[in-house]
Amino acid sequence: MTSRWWFYPALGALALPLLPLLIVIFAAIVTYPTLPSLETLTDYRPKMPLRVFSAEGLLIGEFGEERRELVKIDEVPDLMKKAILAAEDDRFYEHGGVDYIGVLRAALSNFSSGGVKQGASTITMQVARNFFLSKEKTLSRKFNEMLLSFKIEHNLTKDEILQLYINHIYLGQRAYGFGAAAQAYYSKPLKELNISEMAMLAGLPKAPGAYNPVVNPKRARIRQEYILHRMRDLNYISQDEFDKAINTPVQTTQTAYHQAFSVNASFVAELVRQEMYERYQEDIYTQGYSVYTTIRVADQGAAYSALRRGVMSYDQRHGYRGPEGYIDLKKHDSEDLKEDALQDIPANDDLIPAIVLAASPKEVITYVKGGDVIQIQGDGLRFAQQRLGDKVALNQRIRAGSVIRVRKNSNELWEITQAPQAEAAFVSANPRNGAIYAMVGGFDFNKTQFNHVTQAWRQPGSSFKPFIYSASLEKGFTPASIINDAPLVVDPFQTGGEEWNPKNYDGEFDGPIRMRQGLIKSKNLVSIRILQSIGPSYAQDYVTKFGFDKEKVSPFLTMALGAVSVTPMQMLGGYSVFANGGYRITPYLIDRVEDGQGKILSQATPVEAGKGAEQVLDVRNAFTMVSMMQDVVKHGTAMRAMSLGRQDLAGKTGTTNDAMDAWFCGFHPSVVGIAWVGYDTPRTLGEKETGGGASLPIWIDYMKVALKDVPAFEYAVPPRIVAARINDNGLRDNNSSRTEYFYEENLPGEQGNAPASGVKPATADGDQLF
Repeated sequence: MTSRWWFYPALGALALPLLPLLIVIFAAIVTYPTLPSLETLTDYRPKMPLRVFSAEGLLIGEFGEERRELVKIDEVPDLMKKAILAAEDDRFYEHGGVDYIGVLRAALSNFSSGGVKQGASTITMQVARNFFLSKEKTLSRKFNEMLLSFKIEHNLTKDEILQLYINHIYLGQRAYGFGAAAQAYYSKPLKELNISEMAMLAGLPKAPGAYNPVVNPKRARIRQEYILHRMRDLNYISQDEFDKAINTPVQTTQTAYHQAFSVNASFVAELVRQEMYERYQEDIYTQGYSVYTTIRVADQGAAYSALRRGVMSYDQRHGYRGPEGYIDLKKHDSEDLKEDALQDIPANDDLIPAIVLAASPKEVITYVKGGDVIQIQGDGLRFAQQRLGDKVALNQRIRAGSVIRVRKNSNELWEITQAPQAEAAFVSANPRNGAIYAMVGGFDFNKTQFNHVTQAWRQPGSSFKPFIYSASLEKGFTPASIINDAPLVVDPFQTGGEEWNPKNYDGEFDGPIRMRQGLIKSKNLVSIRILQSIGPSYAQDYVTKFGFDKEKVSPFLTMALGAVSVTPMQMLGGYSVFANGGYRITPYLIDRVEDGQGKILSQATPVEAGKGAEQVLDVRNAFTMVSMMQDVVKHGTAMRAMSLGRQDLAGKTGTTNDAMDAWFCGFHPSVVGIAWVGYDTPRTLGEKETGGGASLPIWIDYMKVALKDVPAFEYAVPPRIVAARINDNGLRDNNSSRTEYFYEENLPGEQGNAPASGVKPATADGDQLF
């Protein structure tokens, strides 16, 4: 026994170097059972946003904290996988969750730097950290991360782990996963990315903010080139593929000023969100609901562009108002400080905020939000020319430090512009069933989310006259009825206010004219005399069949000039009745709703004209009104629409008192469109502004797209409508070349003969009845 006294000290000495390992093993044995369950991974159910789609199934809106697009591993292109492996873990399919070579390399680096500077995380370790752990750089967190990695590798296949990584990792722009990132940055699925784009996305996990190609394109390019070199060195791509990819410019469809959706449909998406929230409350943001709308992408894009172009044209007609603000360049002498100064100035689509660095009547140099410095010369200065020069008042002068807006024109040249103050709305739909094709609720959704299509109660002006004319047809009037376009004084009892001395827009009176001419020329006195004859109370009841609220249509003679309250959506429904032959339809936006598993929760079942919809108007009435409104387009206040080269369009302009609201409501048998322009706080649009000048161009620009390749249509004459030749007195005259349509029971008498019974035509000698 005494001869072995040295054995135990020797054994202890030999075990001492193994003590750290034994401690680690003991810690692992103790910690492993306390590790979280992998149910989160094996039953992966991430928070899925509410997604809004067009009729074609293209994404037009999304709501939720996380933007996601789940993809299966076999749907991920092989080169996308290799780009990720080249960037993050090229030995992923070889190690068991922890890359010991990488760990040793990181340990040496951290030891030499005196701190934790470099990690050695494998893809499996990143999955463990992102699902279960914090991102703090401590030894305890790293230890748990490694144990979790072993557990994950023991329970899941390599492809299952990579699929989790590809779908869960955060990649900037609210995008979680590479499928969502492909849509966010390039507006296309993973399978359509090229090698250059794949390498760009693969560089994001390391630092989504620093390598974001939208906000940091230079740094993103450096990271992308590193990954492309890695892919070539690992023989993932050939030299030719490398050369092509390395020379591809950094270009994303997502910019600092545009959302990565198929088309700008912000007002549509928000309306859908509100409807869904009423149904499902907070679940809409996490349960992956999909809403398919009736919106057609081409129509929505055309409407959005047309509205912005129309409002910008109006704004430019009224001159440049001056800079939006001023900053002290001495206090903002660096790029970062300039960016900070512009941060609180929201972008307005292509109207980009900029800080003037130098200004003269011949050149303006600006710093543009995003980092570029641009020079504006020549025609680019024309709009703001009067605000350049030392003689301009300081608060209106464009000078160094001024905050202005710039944009690229159609020739891709920079020009000075401004954010308009006027607002607008446009909505279109199928008049047969009410399916909404396009909706733009305002000029800039980021400025105000107030949807002028559904929320703005405005006076429609003369665009309301067709409803009064329609009512008169049911009282025996015809398009040939003679009405006196002459001055009139209306007592307060008939106006609901003061004595009224109405005028025509042009200030002229034509005397006795046919009712058709009264609508073509939008004669106010003709409309008032018609309403006097049929009675305001009758008209008030009558117009409700078009969908208008009775309490917002006061029974006074001012109704004849559109002094009532309507929304553009109501006007859409009202004009659809004319366009579809007399049927009341309800405009609708949501076609169907699906849950996160694709199960249909609701499906729209709209009634259609002639197939379940209520007929509220005699088809003869609808036909007659369409005929008269076609002449408004061909010969009247909407003649500009003839630039479309079509004979099958109908509609009516509308301009309210003092030009506070400008409208055009028009249609083709396949689509109705409503355009409105005005200010949120009502004020005049300008002395010479009208519905035909401010709103009609928006409608025309939209219809250029909506009616492209749509064949010409001719309205069929319905039964019990009679065509007859009439003279200027509204009487039948076979010697006249003018043809008019009549209800067969309201056919007027012939020149020199007694009128048909029950009719109120002009007398044979031409005296007007009203």
